[in-house]
Amino acid sequence: MSINSFGHMLRMTTFGESHGIALGCVLDGCPPLIPITEAEIQVFMDKRRPGQSRFTTQRREPDAVKILSGVFDDDSGQQVTTGTPICLMIENVDQRSKDYGDIKDSFRPGHADFTYLEKYGIRDYRGGGRQSARETAARVAAGAIARKIVPGMRVRGALVQVGVHEISRDNWDWDEIDRNPFFCPDAEMVETWTTYLDDIRKSGSSCGAVIEIVVDGVAAGLGAPVYGKLDQDLASALMSINAVKGVEIGAGFSAANLTGIENADEMRMEDGKPTFLSNHAGGILGGISTGQEIITRFVVKPTSSILTPRKSVDKFGNETDVVTKGRHDPCVGIRAVPIGEAMAALVVADHYLLHRGQMG
Repeated sequence: MSINSFGHMLRMTTFGESHGIALGCVLDGCPPLIPITEAEIQVFMDKRRPGQSRFTTQRREPDAVKILSGVFDDDSGQQVTTGTPICLMIENVDQRSKDYGDIKDSFRPGHADFTYLEKYGIRDYRGGGRQSARETAARVAAGAIARKIVPGMRVRGALVQVGVHEISRDNWDWDEIDRNPFFCPDAEMVETWTTYLDDIRKSGSSCGAVIEIVVDGVAAGLGAPVYGKLDQDLASALMSINAVKGVEIGAGFSAANLTGIENADEMRMEDGKPTFLSNHAGGILGGISTGQEIITRFVVKPTSSILTPRKSVDKFGNETDVVTKGRHDPCVGIRAVPIGEAMAALVVADHYLLHRGQMG
């Protein structure tokens, strides 16, 4: 087990805390000669960046990424990867540690304050330190590079449920995602979510959400049948994201409602190639990609940092009520969309390199 690293052939190690000087990651195992610039990475950083609407934390972080190593100009003057470790850094510029002074000794309900102190005997109470979702900025930066490793791969994510309000699949439009602050593919749901989140925020509470990630352009054959399953690593990657409490692949938990006849992805020949007639498996069978879209969903719990007092205790054994001040997302699911995309890209790229190493 590696505490701060993720991946096999393509390995990402993140560092830094929410209120530290900077955070970032080292991406090792990336093939050489892949064109990459800070501007290309920044496109994805801006999707996750806080303070872009009233529905996310108002912490003002530019999330400007810096490439510190692992790239060089080729003969044409284009910046490319060199095959050596790529270090990516994002500076923290808008910390407000004083917001957490009142609760430095108290355990915030729903947070990992208690478990961190039990494990390490010390915890950084400023914004959660290492346990903060701010760490995921580094993952998004690494994911931007991973997207370029697999030829033809496209990774897209969408918010499909906020609280009790779920989108209509009949209204799904990928282009709509860039037109609203929710990454919502259903234009008719945007107004409902807007009203719902405004009410949630004003009441001093928060809500959960469901995110769907779709990866297409992936060839059949990635993964392995036992301990190197593609869906196994995908589930692990998504579960490592802060506040995630469940992951499903393809039909997922709804497969329990299907019969074997309904769930089986039948096949026929089309243009001389096997073709699936459905995709309940989510593009993965026996831990190996089928060549179809890889479809996964994950659920994030309601934001634990809320203004409504919650019963708790402090590290001295006293009972107390906790109010978490500061700047927090009323629904962390919104900014989890680009994070989920990044983790999916890293997993598929890792398995692409593993497959190439084994099969040539």
